[in-house]
Amino acid sequence: MRITELLGIQHPIIQAPMVGVSTPALAAAVSNAGGLGSIGLGASNPEQARCLFEQTRALTDKPLNLNLFCHRPAVADTAREAAWLEHLRPLFEEFGAQPPERIGEIYRSFLADPQMLEFLLDAQPAVVSFHFGLPPQAWIERLKAAGIRLLATATCLDEGRAIEAAGIDAIVAQGYEAGGHRGVFDPEKDARIGTFALVRTLVKGTGVPVIAAGGIMDGQGMRAVFELGAQAVQMGTAFISANESSANAAFKAALRGERGERTEVTAAISGRAARGLVNRLFTAVGCAGAPSLPDYPIAYDAAKALTAAAAARGNADFAVQWAGQGAPLSREMPAAELVATLMRELRAGA
Repeated sequence: MRITELLGIQHPIIQAPMVGVSTPALAAAVSNAGGLGSIGLGASNPEQARCLFEQTRALTDKPLNLNLFCHRPAVADTAREAAWLEHLRPLFEEFGAQPPERIGEIYRSFLADPQMLEFLLDAQPAVVSFHFGLPPQAWIERLKAAGIRLLATATCLDEGRAIEAAGIDAIVAQGYEAGGHRGVFDPEKDARIGTFALVRTLVKGTGVPVIAAGGIMDGQGMRAVFELGAQAVQMGTAFISANESSANAAFKAALRGERGERTEVTAAISGRAARGLVNRLFTAVGCAGAPSLPDYPIAYDAAKALTAAAAARGNADFAVQWAGQGAPLSREMPAAELVATLMRELRAGA
């Protein structure tokens, strides 16, 4: 079964579930245009998740994807967290602020949230996707029994084989070019494989449909990964500049400016490696001599406080701006227009 039939969509385009950038309006616009819109629930509790889902459902009756983070739950370490906050103190003081007294696990892993599972079973979205790993097999079976299609991110062949063995319907092959936090199962074993090599490896090494992600910004890029055997694409950075995203004008302009030509990967912002536009949040927080990072997402709690302190003084150089290597190809337009443009570009080369 082709991926479009499997997911109930017209076009082989999935809007990546970017927490902090995706909105109900964006997801609905993509789904209404024939793709698969996504809502990232990694930063939401079950009540917030239900609200986001209902807001999106009010805008579309087309298939939707709800995405969950399956990372290893953080382990608090008071001494390590105190040392990290002390390391950040001079940066807070630049803006007349003090670091928070304590930081904590601001995002609860799906692995530790059975109430979120019950929400999913009640809401019954067309698609549920997993990032940073997989939930318990019993949970996977319950979701499948409810008729929900399942996707999961792989960044290497071993992860892809684990996804296939778990009975997941399709693999999102996320290359090193991708923006934000890639779905590596174990951050200490990141193979850092590029999209092209990863897609081909997973197509040859597994027996389930592969969805390509990372650095794909236009129809020409789609055509390239389809030649390698991918059946669909998942695009994140391409949709940051969509009218319906929550990215501000400065972020959208930066994508197409000089800063968009250079993205880097750092773990110092959140506690887990992620790719984004380089600013002082990249260069100052993770500087040489920095102490050991708190676990993800505890470190992120500190970074968000620093971002807020800088923003309160009118400084945007500590903004979190996750983006992939295709950023210079970003185009600002309504999401539906982007989907139509992508399909027109794809067909032009067919």
